[in-house]
Amino acid sequence: MGLILFDIDGTLTDTMDVDTRCFLKAFVDVCGFSDVDPDWSRYSNTTDAGIFHEVFESRRGRGPTTSETAEFRDYLVRLFRLAALQKPFAPIRGAPELLARLKELREYRVGLAGGSWSDAARVKMASAGLCYDEYPAASADDAPDRETIFRIAAARTADDTCKEWHRAIYVGDGVWDVKMSRLLGIRFLGIGAGAQKERLIAAGASDVLPDFVDIDEFFFQLAKLERH
Repeated sequence: MGLILFDIDGTLTDTMDVDTRCFLKAFVDVCGFSDVDPDWSRYSNTTDAGIFHEVFESRRGRGPTTSETAEFRDYLVRLFRLAALQKPFAPIRGAPELLARLKELREYRVGLAGGSWSDAARVKMASAGLCYDEYPAASADDAPDRETIFRIAAARTADDTCKEWHRAIYVGDGVWDVKMSRLLGIRFLGIGAGAQKERLIAAGASDVLPDFVDIDEFFFQLAKLERH
């Protein structure tokens, strides 16, 4: 049995733009931080917790307290809920159908390893017609870095038939996903089109699909990765 872990933003849900808008607004409204760099690839840990901590520490000269983190997180989730009410988020094309197909096949165990806080991920996926809690998952609630998030998600997803997390395949859309996969020595399947595809390839991704519309192509790429 194979083990597949999916990122969420930009991989299963088309939420990268709204994520950036809400994150920047939360920094202004909650912390009074303007002119925050929205290029998340420049941060040490490209997760909600990692970015918040790095920005907060750079502006205040200390790390955020537990209550300050909770206040920011709760406000950010509220912004996502409001944005979803104004305009429901869309799934990445073909994502709902692919996840349904994977569930039918029962040949793979599927989990989620995203950089969002879990409540934020729930809002995004629910608005896009998906359910976060249907899958074993790890999030920025568990760790600020993606490597640890991946390891935790893999451990929660695996069972006696697929104990070796390093044999997993990670599906993601960010250059940070490519770097994390290389660091852990796991196989990576990129999701991106146009300039994003080029960025993934430049970061070292060898296999990139524009979306999940062609399910047969997804499984072809999966089989190719499994042979290596």
